[in-house]
Amino acid sequence: MQNPQSSTNANQDPTIQPQPQPRRPRGFDATAAVAAVASVSNTGTPSGTAAASSGSSSGKGKREREKEKERTKLRERHRRAITSRMLAGFRQYGNFPLPARGDMNDVLAALAREAGWTVEPDSTTYRHSPLLNIINNNNNNIWLLFAAFIAYWTSFALGAYSVRSGESLLSASSLKNCSVKATLDCQPSVVRIDESLSPASLDSVVIAERDTRTEKYPSASAINSVECLEADQIIQDVQSTEHESDFTGTQYVPTGAKSFELLKCRWSHCRLLWGIVESWNPQKYVWCGYRELFNIIREFKLKIQVVMAFHEYGRTDSADVLSFLPHWILEMGKENQEIFFTDREGRRTTECLSWGIDKERVLNGRTGVEVYFDFMRSFRTEFDDLFAEGLFSALEIRLGPSGELRYPSFSERMGWRYPGIGEFQFYDKYLQQSLRKAAKKRGHSFWARGPDNAGQYNSRPHETGFFCERGDYDSYYGRFFLHWYSQSLADHADNVLSLASLAFDETKIIVKVPAVYWWYKTSSHAAELTAGYYNPTNRDGYSPVFEVLKKHSVTMKFMCSGLQVCSYESDEAFADPEGLSWQVLNSAWDQGLTVAG
Repeated sequence: MQNPQSSTNANQDPTIQPQPQPRRPRGFDATAAVAAVASVSNTGTPSGTAAASSGSSSGKGKREREKEKERTKLRERHRRAITSRMLAGFRQYGNFPLPARGDMNDVLAALAREAGWTVEPDSTTYRHSPLLNIINNNNNNIWLLFAAFIAYWTSFALGAYSVRSGESLLSASSLKNCSVKATLDCQPSVVRIDESLSPASLDSVVIAERDTRTEKYPSASAINSVECLEADQIIQDVQSTEHESDFTGTQYVPTGAKSFELLKCRWSHCRLLWGIVESWNPQKYVWCGYRELFNIIREFKLKIQVVMAFHEYGRTDSADVLSFLPHWILEMGKENQEIFFTDREGRRTTECLSWGIDKERVLNGRTGVEVYFDFMRSFRTEFDDLFAEGLFSALEIRLGPSGELRYPSFSERMGWRYPGIGEFQFYDKYLQQSLRKAAKKRGHSFWARGPDNAGQYNSRPHETGFFCERGDYDSYYGRFFLHWYSQSLADHADNVLSLASLAFDETKIIVKVPAVYWWYKTSSHAAELTAGYYNPTNRDGYSPVFEVLKKHSVTMKFMCSGLQVCSYESDEAFADPEGLSWQVLNSAWDQGLTVAG
């Protein structure tokens, strides 16, 4: 027997090192080891046989690893196929300009932008207030900022901001928490204001800004419900006890009804947003919020210029949308996408309805023109007493995208960037039917097609066979197609204005004409052609439209913001805003039209 003393000394000997613990096998090696142990225990084979069995198990583990790699590759291919189909669907049906080799990060960024969020190039994502965008873009224009404030809070109170974003409406208490301030240092504006339609002397700024740090969004009733917001919920008279009567030398200006008196205004501007008033159900109009607003304005003996916006309002490439088309229209568009303008690739824009349905009963048994007329007639009936008092000085009818009489040929949402020529917008079923009828009537049925060499949204005229010098635009087919395309625009204006004149027989009606000045120095005027104005160098494309406006005694509104285009930009895009302005104004004067800027 060993001496316990020596055993204790041996344990205390520092030269004796402890044996390291063996690593426990992992993964496939663990499986092989377990299989080897099981084999030895079951068969009782010697160690040499066990080693051979272990080598066999190792080979089996290698085969398992190869199979797992194949399964991983199959899963990756399946994932890529799903991503590819999603990207294709977003491009075709959602009009998202996704890159060719996009991934789910690009999809998330596109969806965030669609929901009104701002996504920076470094993927930083945040949300802007729509009013702040208006302020940033127009901080040098006095009257437009004030009008933007009035229109924004009216539409916001009626629920414009939450149509697509899913946010709840502001309550009266949350609207009372808004902070109001504005700087009085203004620069000369680049936007021309018509002296006959706006105050001549107006040199103060009124801007309302939401306090996003303290703003709350409690639950509220649905948009356009019977429980309408009251007048004090639309425009709050925000006052400070410290600056109640004297604002000289301060940056704070009161808003709401009090601001009308302080600014010595004689005229106000209000947008009637179709997507808000008739949002959820056809022919169910909610005017109560506007009634309260008009009563406030009437107390100060002001005149109101009303804008009827039958289009998506407020969308830019980087800004939120204040109002979409009515919800029931968008729901119908899911079942029948042909009611929207369509480009050559089949992408559709929901900025406004296609003019092909002006006389087609596809909107719950009504035509497009009848839907517009019912809206105008409801407004005229609802505010008949204010019309009798002469409260409304003018009424602007928005006849196309961005409120302009044109096709949506250069939409930033479709990927267009200045100075692209844009694309023709007539590939929906109803405009195609109109083109086939026109071609058959002309005796050339094979002309019922669009030009196949007109380029893309961002093409240059010289890069296409249709718009280049001596291109197909001046061929027999090109002249036929462009005449039909521009005539459809004039017919749309005629159809809507004929009913507008009937509804507002004694009120001044205004129509806005676009200023498409890029590529004006080329022979084809490509950007004007895709916008619907057949105006090459050898033809006046504005006279047919102005004849329609003159027929209905309409005032033509024209604003050319490109008058301050730099020389380099003008040379690159062959732009001539001054030349276009002279042509448009002279053509309007030749027709005896009243012109507003």
